[in-house]
Formats: sequence, C-alpha cells, structure tokens
Amino acid sequence: MGKKFLKKIIAENIDDLRIISALCSGSKILQSEIKFLRQNRIFFIPLQRISKENDNKGFKDKINSIIKFDSIYRSKSKNINQRLKNNVLELLAIEIFKKDKNYEIILLFSNNAAITLISEVIEVTLEDITEFNDKNT
Repeated sequence: MGKKFLKKIIAENIDDLRIISALCSGSKILQSEIKFLRQNRIFFIPLQRISKENDNKGFKDKINSIIKFDSIYRSKSKNINQRLKNNVLELLAIEIFKKDKNYEIILLFSNNAAITLISEVIEVTLEDITEFNDKNT
C-alpha cells in the first residue's frame, strides 16, 4: 500500500508555472471561492483537479487543491459575471508574459473568460488539501 501525502509545488519561474498549468488544466473552480486579498497581495483559487501524476488504469482521482499567487498588486477579469456566485469555471491554462518590469499571469477559462494578475515576481504555489495514495511508493 502506498504512502499518503499532500503535494506542494512551488513555482518561481516560467517553466515551473507551466508545470502547475499542466496539472491544473481542466480543473473546476467555484467562482465565489476565488479571493484576492489586496492588502496582503495574495490571490487564492481553490479548485478541484484531476490527478495527472499517477496512472490509475483509467480511473482518475479528483484532488482538492489551492493555487496561491503571492506579490499580486492588481487583478482584472474578462467575461466573468461577478454576480453569478455559483458559476463554475473550467481552467484551461495559465499563461505568463513579461511586460516591462512586470509579469502578467493570465488564467484562461472556458467560454473565453480570463483573469489577469499583475506581479513583479513569480511566486505561485499549488498545494493539495486532499490526501491521495501514491501507488508507486
């Protein structure tokens, strides 16, 4: 029987963020749970993602995780109705661009929706909050 553990991935550069993007592609997010703590410069996204790390012979485990973006000083959304609190968004990818001295981290969702985060540095953490078994250990 495998050991139980919680995964935590820290991204401090573009390549690291691509790994988090790949792991979270297809994740479901309840719009009302997205939080931007402007004073603390932290942006949280709780999500339910499908495990892509283990080969479970066709069975896909669902994992509850949180993506935390640090050092965010501005956020803007496009094609997201702020009044629809129970709206479920599907994360397609996380893109990043360097613009002048800042990074633009763009969260791309289905239905042409997007959230853009502006930061001077890349500080992103993907942390699982649901245990799962690593069958390889």
